[in-house]
Amino acid sequence: MSKNKVLGKSATVPKSPKGFKFDLIKNSNKKLPYSIRLSVSEFTSICPVTMQPDFGFLIIDYIPKNWLVESKSFKIYIHSYRNYGIFHEEAVMKIGLDLFKSIKPIWFRIAGYFAPRGGIPIDVFWQSSKKPTNLAIPELRNFERKLFNR
Repeated sequence: MSKNKVLGKSATVPKSPKGFKFDLIKNSNKKLPYSIRLSVSEFTSICPVTMQPDFGFLIIDYIPKNWLVESKSFKIYIHSYRNYGIFHEEAVMKIGLDLFKSIKPIWFRIAGYFAPRGGIPIDVFWQSSKKPTNLAIPELRNFERKLFNR
């Protein structure tokens, strides 16, 4: 296990996600292929132009290799976006790339579904490579219809 900075300790939420270091947990099941899903149902950030809040739902799926992200540090990282000015597309890509670079998984996918602004919903998707077919990874299909009454 990596040296934990937040697990079991009181932690302060940073004002920005810049430079955040995730706590990692050693994958004790790395010989068994399996997938992990992280769902963030109340993601919020600030529009950098209007300074109005933006609301989204994030889904992150990954197949771990050597490391897992520790959930409390992930929660603090996500919460650091609360008052941070960033566009939807940039937020999803930053979260995806920050996590991908930290845990170095076999495969990784992030989907961000945002509440409509001006009547236009913005959904952002990125994955590291072709989706593996040899293990259970839940689909994202039609997921956006269940969100924000679309």
